[in-house]
Amino acid sequence: MAEIIPHWLTKQADLAPDKTALELADGTVYTFHELKEKSQSFARKLKRLGVQKESKIGILSANHPDMVIAIHAVSYVGAVAVLLNTRLTSPELDFQIKDAGVELVIGQDEYNKVNADFYTFSDAWKVAESSAELQTEINLDASFTIIYTSGTTGFPKGVIHTYGNHWWSATGSMLNLGLANNDKWLAVLPLFHVSGLSILLRSVICGISVHLHETYEKQAVHHAIMNRDVTIASVVTVMLKDLVGCLGNSRYPETFRCMLLGGGPAPKSLLEQAKERNMPVFQSYGLTETASQIVTLSPADALQKLGSSGKPLFPAQLKIDKTDGAIGEILVKGPMVTKGYYNNREATEKVIADGWLATGDLGYTDEEGFLYVADRRKDLIISGGENIYPTEIEGVLAAMEAIDEVGVTGKKDDKWGQIPVAFVVVNDTSITTEAIMEFAAQRLAGYKLPKEIYFVEKLPRNASNKLMRNKLLQQKKV
Repeated sequence: MAEIIPHWLTKQADLAPDKTALELADGTVYTFHELKEKSQSFARKLKRLGVQKESKIGILSANHPDMVIAIHAVSYVGAVAVLLNTRLTSPELDFQIKDAGVELVIGQDEYNKVNADFYTFSDAWKVAESSAELQTEINLDASFTIIYTSGTTGFPKGVIHTYGNHWWSATGSMLNLGLANNDKWLAVLPLFHVSGLSILLRSVICGISVHLHETYEKQAVHHAIMNRDVTIASVVTVMLKDLVGCLGNSRYPETFRCMLLGGGPAPKSLLEQAKERNMPVFQSYGLTETASQIVTLSPADALQKLGSSGKPLFPAQLKIDKTDGAIGEILVKGPMVTKGYYNNREATEKVIADGWLATGDLGYTDEEGFLYVADRRKDLIISGGENIYPTEIEGVLAAMEAIDEVGVTGKKDDKWGQIPVAFVVVNDTSITTEAIMEFAAQRLAGYKLPKEIYFVEKLPRNASNKLMRNKLLQQKKV
């Protein structure tokens, strides 16, 4: 039997109508009551445009308040939001729109590059409201969002999330981190990614204020943490490195209680720098298929388990498929895990069995059950029969003062099968390949040493600033 709950935004607006739901960088504020009213109004306009229950609606926008309103409006209609990445090309967007059966796309005018019916937010606001009734309840088993994976191993796949997936993700997160009356979550990660979207849904489920930035700018984020009463911020490694630099010898306000770090393992040297500055960094592990984080360090363990992603959130489970020594593929299970990919049974059956999701990531757990993520299986370099983990090499090179960013990947080699090569962004143009290799040779086994070093101006990253190792070799003709 399906579980039915009151609509979560309506409920939060009833419980705390005057509490800030959304705060913009320019100081504009929406209360939960105002957010509900605007979302319901937008939902009636969507109804007038022909959007019905279970219709697939594309949303193509950067972090804009109208995007927040549109996402909640879709839930009031009972439609399904297909969140589209603004960085994609027209052909990439067209594939996802066709694959998901999107009937209508709404978004910001500057991103109108799709071959589909497109309404800008401003055009949609001008539409008359329908008198049709809106959803007053939520069926936790119903589909709410579709978010496409990056497609690094073939065509992107549409991950289906139910309301229940998002509900349990939010609940598990807050059972771990705790909930304070003054919580304000800084959202600078893209809302079209699950890491950004999950902040919005935690907000309405748990009554947390959101401080929204349209784009990432390190000084603006630093200022917000220092001066805007932010208590929690979601970041990825490159952002953490920026913020460590911005903080210098200063200290964050005591009210700032959590820097939630996702998007892949961070170099231990960076985590140690954060620790020295009393930055409360909690590493986490998750993916699109798990509706955001599914393993996270707790406040009690953050300093004792540096480098670990923590333990599975309540009520998630984790196990390691140890087919090769202590390190194996990470498998996860829980009510926040997707039931599968949209219109793609083959892909679903390939990664989900008996409720367990095979993540494609490699890792191990220590004797106390804490997870350490080694690498993506597809990023693993096998050189002369030896397994080489790019994150290990990146972690070593990142500790070199002259290096700001580093990415390591495997390059085909006739003798060894693959060899590791490194791409570095430096802050000292006098640094040489020889100096980097000498530094690395003191800290890495010979077979792990990068065989080639390439100096580049920037590394390829996705909209969440996660390193895209599969694009590194395109940086140079190698």
